[in-house]
Amino acid sequence: MTLEAWRRSGKSFLHRGHEIFYRDEAGNAGKTPLVCVHGFPTASWDWNLLWPGLLKNFSRVIAPDMIGFGFSAKPRDYDYSIFDQADLFESLLKQLGITRFHLLAHDYGDTVAQELLARHNERQAKNDRSLVVESCVLLNGGLFPEVHRARPIQKLMLTPLGPLLAKLSGEKQFGRSFSAVFGPKTQPTPEELKDFWALNAHKDGAKLFHKILRYIPERRANRERWAGALQKTTVPLRMINGPADPVSGAHMAQRYREVVPKPDVVMLADPIGHYPQVEDPQGTLAAFLEFHQRQPA
Repeated sequence: MTLEAWRRSGKSFLHRGHEIFYRDEAGNAGKTPLVCVHGFPTASWDWNLLWPGLLKNFSRVIAPDMIGFGFSAKPRDYDYSIFDQADLFESLLKQLGITRFHLLAHDYGDTVAQELLARHNERQAKNDRSLVVESCVLLNGGLFPEVHRARPIQKLMLTPLGPLLAKLSGEKQFGRSFSAVFGPKTQPTPEELKDFWALNAHKDGAKLFHKILRYIPERRANRERWAGALQKTTVPLRMINGPADPVSGAHMAQRYREVVPKPDVVMLADPIGHYPQVEDPQGTLAAFLEFHQRQPA
């Protein structure tokens, strides 16, 4: 499927008065719906190589572009936060009438998934079954801020220079920075880079990078809540990790093993980097489905 076909087959809903793009497609009957949570600075398109395999194994697959990303609204005067993105997911699920779901998340989306897990844990403590997370699989992402290695440009974006750097962001600079987190043998093709840039260029989204990147200090401020969500939950968890990722590769997987009780970690072949679902879609899908074969329908 092309990026334009992906867009044409999408739907929209309103979050805080802003139009949000999402994909919602019926698959095989049986499993509880799957919700996919993309990372920064991309969008639901991240999942396109896994999409056919996911549809074969779930009754429904849902993947929005979070606010500020992809084909969704990108308001300039907006307080972007992980908590608000979690609100967006809960609002969408409520509108779709979904009360039970599995999670698959990556990068920035891992932190959104951690907040959704924290809320799930709080509801479970009150015997509230209004919205239930059945399982959660996490790809490379900054689960633990103490070992997250932000890229130099991300650090600069968080300084007073951030607004200027965001305005100057262009396709070439994006391509260099984006490619640097991929494995050396699994670099994005020119066509893939063009599509990923198009998602950022849509509605001048690249000019918001400095605002959205506030999730990095937000992770530090909420470290105990979000790490605790993984430590305390009874929801089945798995990490699938591309070890060559300079941001959250093997070192993040090691920290996960240290922090999370009974850790279930799958290390993909080295040198897969930060985008396992793009660099090794077959290996990622196999590890994901093997986990789900052990879960209740």
